[in-house]
Amino acid sequence: MSVVATDENSFPEEPADGIKLGEEMSYKIDVKDGMMYLEFSSEGHETKKFTKNLIESEYATEDKIPEQTRNLFVPIGQDGVERENAYTGEGLFFKLGCYNQTNGKDPVVNKVWCSGAETFGGDVEKQYSTGNYAEVWFKDGEISISDDAISNEGYFQANDGLSKKTVYPNEIIPFMDKFKILLGDGTNVDDIVEYEQKDFFYTVIDGTMNWVVYKTPNSGVTSKNSSNTRTELHEKREWTPEEGGKLTGALKVMHVSTSGDARVAASFSTVVGQIHSGEGHENEPFKLFYKKFPGHEKGSVFWNYEINTAGDDNSGRWDYSYPVWGYDMSVVGSDPTTYPEEPEDGIRLGETFSYEINVYDGIMYLTFESDGHETKTFTKSLIESEYATADKIPEQTRKLFVPMGQDGVERPEAYSGELGYFKQGAYNQTNGKDPEKNIVWCTGAETYGGDIAKQYENGDYTEVWFKAATVGPGTSPE
Repeated sequence: MSVVATDENSFPEEPADGIKLGEEMSYKIDVKDGMMYLEFSSEGHETKKFTKNLIESEYATEDKIPEQTRNLFVPIGQDGVERENAYTGEGLFFKLGCYNQTNGKDPVVNKVWCSGAETFGGDVEKQYSTGNYAEVWFKDGEISISDDAISNEGYFQANDGLSKKTVYPNEIIPFMDKFKILLGDGTNVDDIVEYEQKDFFYTVIDGTMNWVVYKTPNSGVTSKNSSNTRTELHEKREWTPEEGGKLTGALKVMHVSTSGDARVAASFSTVVGQIHSGEGHENEPFKLFYKKFPGHEKGSVFWNYEINTAGDDNSGRWDYSYPVWGYDMSVVGSDPTTYPEEPEDGIRLGETFSYEINVYDGIMYLTFESDGHETKTFTKSLIESEYATADKIPEQTRKLFVPMGQDGVERPEAYSGELGYFKQGAYNQTNGKDPEKNIVWCTGAETYGGDIAKQYENGDYTEVWFKAATVGPGTSPE
């Protein structure tokens, strides 16, 4: 299965010992005493036999994941281990016929199972007339099952119509009672335990994995303090840095806007986790970004700290950006359509990564992990500023924010004593505002007058999938 093309229009070499269309072959599956014995035969071809243990796993630890799997499945986040007793004791059943593996789903979503074939909107006749189907002929078949086998009738009754049943996000990530949500069309919803909205907040099944989808356009109705749309959770509990809290998330970014001005730091990016202050200037001590330039395969993951500006005037506030994988926020294009080099250690769309934000006794401990990438950790005080005087303004800030007049200093106690809360989801940083007004945040992207359907159709949106997340009190770091 792992032998594939180098691009969508090129094919590997034809197999020398393959089977032609219309050429007969036979198979036998014999399961006895927990062992599966396989035999494949065809006239003019070597008969092949395999034996596989179904009750004792050979993949029970991560180091046993085979190289083929590391190349094919691990990049899309399918990196589990098998239970030690494999399929022991599970009710199974045979299937025989024609189970077409070619579908019309976007290969960007899943490079193994989403094949991007023609489907003509489900028009079966047109698919048949254009060769978009599978056809298999059997001339013989035989099945033999022990009289002691358990009936599967209950299984089919329980799962009848499963694909039509609504699976709410709370069934995947069961902490939705602790959050409310703002959707990309401006809708606020306080009770999201049994809630979904198919344009913005819903679930998908990717192979065998369930995910919660957060999707939002470049332009729509948003919150009173922001120019950017979001489909984002808002924690109901508020806490001070001294009280602490912890948020984790395991996710993959599936899409970021493909339009925007390359000179603007926020272009082509989305925020997937935040700590937001609920008092004072309501600034943000933590924002986790994913950003990918058009034409690049790999994007950057970075996090920003926004100063809690001293005094009453918050216009001088600025962010300092820390790279996790790839670049920090300050790496931009030389003109609106010229991009920097692709980051060597970046994260691809559809590649899973995870984060932990742990605030304990006023200190923020951050951990970022992704298979095939170096684990990164950071520590930052939220109760004692390192930017309390003008001479402490870092060089990155002098390059990015100071030219726009954002040159404030932070109050010495930073966010000490201020109530804050976690946010998680997709907070689209790409908008349609004029870059000449703000070269950091006004990205000049396509918005089609706020027409959400047209933005989705033309790639002017962000989409983030979470497979796991937790929220709770901060814990003492190890």
